Amino acid sequence: MKWLQKILEVDKEIFLFLNGFHSPFWDTIMLMVTRKETWFPFFAIIIYYVVKNFRVKAWLVLFFLALLILFSDQFSVLLKENIRRLRPVYQPEIEHLVHNVLRKGGLYGFVSSHAANGFAIFALTTRIFKNKTYWSLLLFWTVIFSYSRIYSGVHYPLDILGGAVLGWGIGVLLYKLLIFTETRFWAEKQPIIATLILPKAQSAIVLLVFAVLLTTVFIVSSILHHYGYL
Repeated sequence: MKWLQKILEVDKEIFLFLNGFHSPFWDTIMLMVTRKETWFPFFAIIIYYVVKNFRVKAWLVLFFLALLILFSDQFSVLLKENIRRLRPVYQPEIEHLVHNVLRKGGLYGFVSSHAANGFAIFALTTRIFKNKTYWSLLLFWTVIFSYSRIYSGVHYPLDILGGAVLGWGIGVLLYKLLIFTETRFWAEKQPIIATLILPKAQSAIVLLVFAVLLTTVFIVSSILHHYGYL
């Protein structure tokens, strides 16, 4: 199919263009951004406000969040193993041109699990926390988290796009299933998930935690480079 081959070629060219913008300092930044461990405090504050706001229904929301990560991660891996599109770092025609940070990862890359997980979290949590500040912050985090995979040389843009579509779809589907489950079995108990809005003060705290984390990443990277550790 010539049209598919053309799309893949364009995808490859866009990848090489984006992956070409790098430096030792930004390597360190993206190395931290791409690690899930970096964002544990960010995830923790989100979980805290799930428990605080949903009270007796918090366990139900947390259960669906766990299902969300399980499904998005495993479905993305399943697609990788069946589609078998080589990651850029393993592609013979371009591997010598790819700037790789840290490690190459598994052999196949379509779709990106980082993008699938990130957009799944975005799709579900922005629906249960209906707040513009939170929505904008989560979108920003999801984009930089996903882009770090292109910077690191392990995913093409289409891998990210495919992961985004998969994750978003799973997030929306599980949100609808969450609302159905609540309506079917716990409709009389407060609060109502579909109507709850994250208070502005709480969204400000989430934003603050994110800002502190991002600032810490830049400060640590600057120190490491200043003293020649990297």
